Amino acid sequence: MQMDTGKEGFSALNFSIFILLLFSLLPLQCCSQVHDITPSRPLAEGQTIVSPGNLFELGFFSPNNSAANKYVGIWYQNILPRKVVWVANREKPLAVADTVASLRISRNGTLELVDGKQNSVWSNNVSVPSNGSAAALLLDDGNFVVKVNAGAADHLWESFDYPSDTLLPSMLLGFDSKSGKRNFLSAWKSESDPSTGIFLAGLRPEVPSQLVVWINGSTLNWRSGPWDKSKFIGVPEMDDQYQSGFYLDENAQLGTKYFSFSLFDKTVAAYMDISSEGVLKLIYSTHGENWNTFWEAPKSPCDNYGACGPFGACKASESPICKCLKGFVPKSLEEWSKGNRAGGCVRKTKLFCESNTNQSVGSRGNDDGFWKMSRVKLPDFHEYISSLSTENCRRQCLDNCSCLAYTYVNNIGCLVWSKDIIDVEEFSSAGQDLFIRLRTESGEGKRTRLIVSLTVAICFMCVLAAIVFILHRLRAKQTGNIKVTRKFIELNDTIGNSSNTLQEYIRRHDRSELLIYNFDNILLATNNFSITNKLGEGGFGPVYKGKLQEGKEIAVKRLSSSSGQGIEEFKNEMLLISKMQHKNLVRIMGCSVQDDEKLLIYEFMPNGSLDTLLFNPMTGGAVLDWGRRFKIIQGVARGLLYLHHDSCLKVIHRDLKVSNILLDENMNPKISDFGLARIVQSTQSLANTHKVVGTIGYMSPEYAMGGMFSEKSDVYSFGVLLLEIISGKKNTSFYCSDQQLGFLAYDNAADRPTMPDVVSMLSTETDRPQPNRPIFTVQKSVSDPQPKYDNIYSGNEATITVIQGR
Repeated sequence: MQMDTGKEGFSALNFSIFILLLFSLLPLQCCSQVHDITPSRPLAEGQTIVSPGNLFELGFFSPNNSAANKYVGIWYQNILPRKVVWVANREKPLAVADTVASLRISRNGTLELVDGKQNSVWSNNVSVPSNGSAAALLLDDGNFVVKVNAGAADHLWESFDYPSDTLLPSMLLGFDSKSGKRNFLSAWKSESDPSTGIFLAGLRPEVPSQLVVWINGSTLNWRSGPWDKSKFIGVPEMDDQYQSGFYLDENAQLGTKYFSFSLFDKTVAAYMDISSEGVLKLIYSTHGENWNTFWEAPKSPCDNYGACGPFGACKASESPICKCLKGFVPKSLEEWSKGNRAGGCVRKTKLFCESNTNQSVGSRGNDDGFWKMSRVKLPDFHEYISSLSTENCRRQCLDNCSCLAYTYVNNIGCLVWSKDIIDVEEFSSAGQDLFIRLRTESGEGKRTRLIVSLTVAICFMCVLAAIVFILHRLRAKQTGNIKVTRKFIELNDTIGNSSNTLQEYIRRHDRSELLIYNFDNILLATNNFSITNKLGEGGFGPVYKGKLQEGKEIAVKRLSSSSGQGIEEFKNEMLLISKMQHKNLVRIMGCSVQDDEKLLIYEFMPNGSLDTLLFNPMTGGAVLDWGRRFKIIQGVARGLLYLHHDSCLKVIHRDLKVSNILLDENMNPKISDFGLARIVQSTQSLANTHKVVGTIGYMSPEYAMGGMFSEKSDVYSFGVLLLEIISGKKNTSFYCSDQQLGFLAYDNAADRPTMPDVVSMLSTETDRPQPNRPIFTVQKSVSDPQPKYDNIYSGNEATITVIQGR
């Protein structure tokens, strides 16, 4: 009996040890991550392998939780919604009920997917040499590779060579013309079916290349416009501030041409894909947050290829969106009036060179000219002519009767068109100039009379211009760029009367040391306000980069005739900022006034405005580390402190926002755009205005709704700016998902600190008072779709929203 008890005790002890040993091993089995597939370790249903940095995951999945089919694919591991970036067996799905399927390395080293009956469903068709021990690994860039062994450097096969619908950073999209290999993106058939759909995206082989989307591999659905060595010029979103991440590598000797993109900020994940509806998108996520769309195309009817037919132009902001080019009429007026514009337009009058074939080639085009279209997506079927200047490009097109249009693009050169002008789209910004060939006059008699008249007129004008030029040069040598040495009332007569506050200030104080620049010199410095020199556009008007004859770089603000601002704002900024001297305020160098032209000349800021970096998901995080962000916050605070308390005048800026903070070569912030600023008495704490101006989202409630402004109005704007710098989010898109309150709800003026308090808080460690609850809020459900702010809020291009008070 005792012996039996001992045996039972012994057995119980062994069983306990066994259970403890089993449970001690379970965490190791459950929690260990697998990074590869080997001949001895296949991938089965319910298992996944992950990349070393836990960025990507590979395993079995069912699209949209389909109850019918399952596939092997790769997806981003921790970003929702789950984005599958590559599918192995997209044409041969497995049944969901097949739970014994596996992805394995076969005996000959081939990577293959087998079903429950061990039938091969998919394989990479690459065998591994017998002396190796093949391994399939998932890398941190999302590439799934097969090597001779896990430690080998070379890849025997890689998924990047066989794209699905997604292009990842460092993946190549293009072709090898010698081998015939082409890398396309092929859309899924639907969101629940990853088999090949009808849309393909890839590069076309012309010079310079374009990115295009085809339907069924042949019919064009969308194109990007030519590549200018940094971006596709037909995609307005690919402007200069985003171009650094895109590449197109062309090797004529090898016959290869590949497009790719890269990310400089490791906290950003991104991909480009073609949807089942044919929309090409660039998507990004920062810090593992949900996906956001950076740009997409087509996104308007005008983006669809040839929307207005041959010799038609499309503009999405107009109704109807289609019109014929100048000198052309609808091919079928009946169809055009019905809204069917696919037939396009035809030339109204034959070209002179077509009607006079007996003349020599050099004189054929004498009665033909060119009509300039600005800000357009260049038409399809361009022909590239190397080593030509702008004038030579024009002349070569004019001398060739088959040439229908030309342009000269920086970083590309001369492009001409001899086929139908098709797929022209007019943009509101960006785009290129296109010169369309037209007949300037018809009839030989009219032509002769015109030549005689023009000859006489030109001779007279040349003599008159020579006289004016000589007198102008003599005067310029005597005066040059002069300082304002006469009574400023003369300039007042030129540009209008100032406000009472400014008039009183001018009477009491000495004139500024502002330089008046010769308008012609500014024209020369900006290359006649060339679009290639344009830095941006705000409420005042466009801003251009220029270079003076002595080599100094400048920024020129040009008052636009359509601007919401005018004479008052021009004078305000010209007089006010010239008196302000602080390292955190932008420095004005001078002005230029001629007829209707009014220009302000500033020092040039190499790093542009803060918004171009802060809200750029590709580069913002890498460039603006926390140290630089804090330095910018401190600099802006010191600049405001100077305006409110330390300058000779007490100035309220009234339009402080992220796009009005400029960054110099050392990333030092400088407050700019004083067109809306107001001078108040040093003892005055509150002022009222009948015209509320500024930018919604940055204006304090008491100012936006009641017209009352004070230094606390700027403090409110500074608070919004500070939160944008910290979060990297625009105030128009930020709200707290847990409380459903945007940070703009905390807005009681009495609770805001003054700028001296702010500067003290930023420079010392002190106990801060706890914030009070908001006095009122605007509730917004996090489930609601986010509104479109493009036409409501001032964008980061420094536009101004003007609200008329009642």
